Amino acid sequence: MHQMATADAPAVSPYLLALRDLLRDGSTPIVEFAVGELSVALHAGTDSVFAVVRRARGGGLAIRAAYVPVPFACEAIATDVDEAARLRITSTLGEHILSFRADRDALERLRIVTDFTPTHAVVLPFAPRDLYPLGRGDDPLRAKGNVEASQRGMNTGLLYFRIDEPAFGNVLYVQNLTASNPYFRATGTIPRESVGGAWPELGYALPTPSAKANPAEVSLAAGETVTLSDQILVFRHEAPPHERESARQFVQMLGAVYDVLDLPPVQYRDWADRAERSAHDLMTAPEATIRHYGHRYVHPYTAAEYPDIMVQMSAIAALHQWGKWRGAPHPLEKELKAGLRKFYDRDLGTLRRYLPNVGKDKDADAVDSWYLYHPLLNLVSLALDGDRQARRLFLDSIDYAVKAARHFNYRWPIQYKVTDFSVITEEAEVDGRGQTDVGGIYAWVMLQAFELTDEKMYLDEARAAIDAAIGLRFNINYQANLTAWGAAACMRLWRITNRDVYREQSYVYLASFLHNALLWDSQIGHAQHYETFLAVTCLQDAPYMAMYECFDSFVAFEQYLNDGGPDLEPEARMFIGEYCRYVLSRAWYYYPDALPDEAIATEQRESNGHVARNLSFPLEDLYPDGQPAGQVGQEVYGAGAAFIFASRAIHHVEGAPFRLYCDLLLRAVERIGDRALSVQLDGGETRTASLRLVRLPRRSLPDSKLATADGDPIDADAVDADRIDYRVPANGRLILTWE
Repeated sequence: MHQMATADAPAVSPYLLALRDLLRDGSTPIVEFAVGELSVALHAGTDSVFAVVRRARGGGLAIRAAYVPVPFACEAIATDVDEAARLRITSTLGEHILSFRADRDALERLRIVTDFTPTHAVVLPFAPRDLYPLGRGDDPLRAKGNVEASQRGMNTGLLYFRIDEPAFGNVLYVQNLTASNPYFRATGTIPRESVGGAWPELGYALPTPSAKANPAEVSLAAGETVTLSDQILVFRHEAPPHERESARQFVQMLGAVYDVLDLPPVQYRDWADRAERSAHDLMTAPEATIRHYGHRYVHPYTAAEYPDIMVQMSAIAALHQWGKWRGAPHPLEKELKAGLRKFYDRDLGTLRRYLPNVGKDKDADAVDSWYLYHPLLNLVSLALDGDRQARRLFLDSIDYAVKAARHFNYRWPIQYKVTDFSVITEEAEVDGRGQTDVGGIYAWVMLQAFELTDEKMYLDEARAAIDAAIGLRFNINYQANLTAWGAAACMRLWRITNRDVYREQSYVYLASFLHNALLWDSQIGHAQHYETFLAVTCLQDAPYMAMYECFDSFVAFEQYLNDGGPDLEPEARMFIGEYCRYVLSRAWYYYPDALPDEAIATEQRESNGHVARNLSFPLEDLYPDGQPAGQVGQEVYGAGAAFIFASRAIHHVEGAPFRLYCDLLLRAVERIGDRALSVQLDGGETRTASLRLVRLPRRSLPDSKLATADGDPIDADAVDADRIDYRVPANGRLILTWE
């Protein structure tokens, strides 16, 4: 994420000058309509058709709806029921159909879809960007404002900016890349960082084939319609400059975009079976664990890499949660706990990343900043659950954790020496920043320490860490799960202190998390074999989605919802609910047995072992640009995902012949009768969820009835011998009865 202010004399392109001349010459609109307080006029120039959006006495925005680099004719044609306007462009290239939809629910929203049907097989040339803020006199060169966020890598094709002079307000632009999958596949193009630009020439640059490509392999076929652009714009007149309100508006406006997207389905996954398989493989596969000092430790990757404390604690914590769900601890949990003390350095008073006998090919003193705190997060969760060994080890390690935070003044580098805090790597090359969101996970650990000990110092530390990150705006994300924990820490701080600034600051973390998400379903290359919708790339510069960050964010957001309560911004609640729903469907494809052979890389990163398709451990990396999956390796340390998902999505019903499965985090499940349950859902008010009765082995499903709290019946969406599926409102109370 970045900020971008206007220059006093920006460089200009001929496309900008052509637009300025078109508006200066008083072009007659083809069609005019309104959306809320905004007026929209459609103009045809020599090579483009524009939608010019104006706010009375408040500036405007020109949106290129189509670029046609040959002579063309443009006419208004009959509209569909929900359209404000519809244009047809004809040229020697073929036919463009432009659809304009305008509405104002809570916010002003404009959607422009451009479909193209070539007359001949054609390779489209370079196309200019499609968004121009307008200053006084409709002059783009006189507009002043700031870009807060633009597309990162293959994530959502978005641009979030404000126009200050004239005071037009905040604008969120999203290119719905899902609609253009047929174009990308036909042309061999990838929409990487395709939405961005330099003020005042912003927006989407349609990816076009390389000049070296064989035209026969990258041309659009004659007579086949493709979507070149599906742009959704949301407007707010008020554009407060401070980061918390800007972030809240971003989440709110992104919710308005989400409401009009065609969402992919969420599939049922048998996470209970996957958890059993993962536990079996952890317990029995020689590639999964190794023995040192008479204890058992987890390999980070299949038969590869040295045991480390983050990996060990991740597996233990997930096994512990699963053991509580299944009613008895798994024996492997105790085995893995037995060797934890070997990571502890008595002289330093901290947990080391590696065991004392780590090979000389590793720098035993080097630690990534977040690596110091994540094991403590899982350790203190065990301590709060009554584990005395975990409590002692946590309290033995906490002083060093505080010492490190204070040493770096709550602004952590990428990597440092654990012995003396000397910095090994200060900043990431890609953005010149350190691990900007480590303060979030540190704050969560401190809040857990406060709960464990009731010592106010830890609460003060949590506040200091969150306060130090104020001002980073949309640049706060370094690693997705750390950002999610930062959001949770802010909400918990608000609950404890009752200071609204922390609840508001949670939206800064959430906005940054969503900025790294993919609000589209890629079908490029091997991505056609898995799901990408609402995935989040693991790092601020990573080209892939990773299972560990995926399920750890899921756990963090459960805490965020627990503390948010009714004061949580509705769109924040909606996005967290939707993220968790799609995780339960999408995460299945990290497992190699869910992918075809050709979609998995044949070689893995050096020292990261190999991919064993027979083992129920996830691949680390799936790529929205369709590269082969598993190039980094197969995460044994990600095995805990199945334990977490099973324990959150599947609910035991004592005495019933079924389990209850819900793809949304449930607020409460209460037995209100011998054969009756009250189920409270806490998702988005306008969204739906799936509630399923899943037959237990050797049992038969009963006749069941589901109704809202008001008594309105909900019919089953699908019924077979193993499941009864219901599509239900994602927010509210339901009553389930069975015979």
